[in-house]
Amino acid sequence: MKKEEMTLSKQENQMKEAKAGRIDRTFVNRILDGLTEQITADRRQFHKNPEVGWTEFQTAVTVSQRLKKLGFNVSEGRAVIHDASRMGVPPESTLTEAYQRAIDNGFDKKALEPFKGGFTGVVGTIVFGEGPVIALRFDMDALKIEESRSEAHLPAREGFLSSVAGIMHACGHDGHTAIGLGVAAVLSKLKPFMNAGTVKLVFQPSEEGVRGAKSMVKADIFEDVDDVLACHLIGNEAFGKIICGSNGFMATTKMDVRFSGRPSHAGSSPNAGRHAILAAASAVVNMHAIPRHEAGASRINVGTFNGGTDRNVIPEEALLKIETRGEQTEINDYMRQYALRIIKNAGEMHGVETDVTLMGEAIGGKSDESLVAVIKEVAEAMTIFDDIVGIDSHAGGSEDFSYMMSAVQAHGGKAAYFMVGAAPVGTSGVGHHTHEFDVDERALIASVQVMIETVVKRLS
Repeated sequence: MKKEEMTLSKQENQMKEAKAGRIDRTFVNRILDGLTEQITADRRQFHKNPEVGWTEFQTAVTVSQRLKKLGFNVSEGRAVIHDASRMGVPPESTLTEAYQRAIDNGFDKKALEPFKGGFTGVVGTIVFGEGPVIALRFDMDALKIEESRSEAHLPAREGFLSSVAGIMHACGHDGHTAIGLGVAAVLSKLKPFMNAGTVKLVFQPSEEGVRGAKSMVKADIFEDVDDVLACHLIGNEAFGKIICGSNGFMATTKMDVRFSGRPSHAGSSPNAGRHAILAAASAVVNMHAIPRHEAGASRINVGTFNGGTDRNVIPEEALLKIETRGEQTEINDYMRQYALRIIKNAGEMHGVETDVTLMGEAIGGKSDESLVAVIKEVAEAMTIFDDIVGIDSHAGGSEDFSYMMSAVQAHGGKAAYFMVGAAPVGTSGVGHHTHEFDVDERALIASVQVMIETVVKRLS
């Protein structure tokens, strides 16, 4: 038998096995081999055109149009975003500027219309048959960071550096969105061979600042979901490592605190003023002195302190941007309430009015061991991971995916959040949210494969 005939015969056998419901790794790998270039190109295109939370107009349109071409049923905009549950929405001027940028970059106005006002969520659904519903979450937003232009930085060297001043993908969400589209492409090719279940691909805006997930949960996307998964690339861990489930999410609250006093001449009539900075400073010192909780780790941080106009004016305004965190939701509640009490009393002590605006929030979350076990089984059977961790409980950060986890777990479903090492080759990796952040693009394909094989196992 000729080599070409042997190859054809092997492919025919794989197709027959797939039709019989036995979709093996070789079959999936063959599909992925044909998608690697596209997935990488998608990541680089998203990286070049970053958009911060609630302004992901270009990204959302790109995702929506691709999903439609792949045969997904697509819901978008207000259909998947609950308006009253959005947090930290930018000023109208910022939304308008980003919307116009999308138009200037050639995006169709009709396609952009559903996302106007910052309703930049997309959900694509593919139905294989009766059976479980699995949701996969992919975040899309970038950060307000100026990207490095060093030749050592791959995006600069390869020509896909951020084209927007002061904004870059510094946490891997460009990769996450590309992974989502990669998963969509594979699922569309598997559809003739799948006969059970439904998969929802949830493309979430505004994860940074934990502002977007709650609004998608409140839009009732997860009411029928049995399993929900999310993946995050780790920029300071080498490619080859996978953490199959994270339990280290800290509950968190993000707040803007405004102190409004009364200005006066600092020399001739200091007593006539109401010193906003003095009140804010009192709050800062005392918030950082909050007693820690016996039940677990807690955090508080004042990240921004702005106020005043000049050295000889009693300042009328001061603004703090603060966050609290807790190992458990109850601990974060304790920190938040203590902080609010301090803010109120600091204002009253100096005759200054206080106003607190909620800018973002997330609850604690834990991955389900049974679903983590499936991910671990998949990872162990793949040949690319040499460092496989089951459940890690020391993440220390916060993720609003916890709202999605909780929503599914509340009605008996399972949830898991896995992380894939993606430090660029030849480096020890740099921290997330830095101007030199980048990822090893091999992790994109690996992440798609883990998700696909996990979905296939759960729907088999």
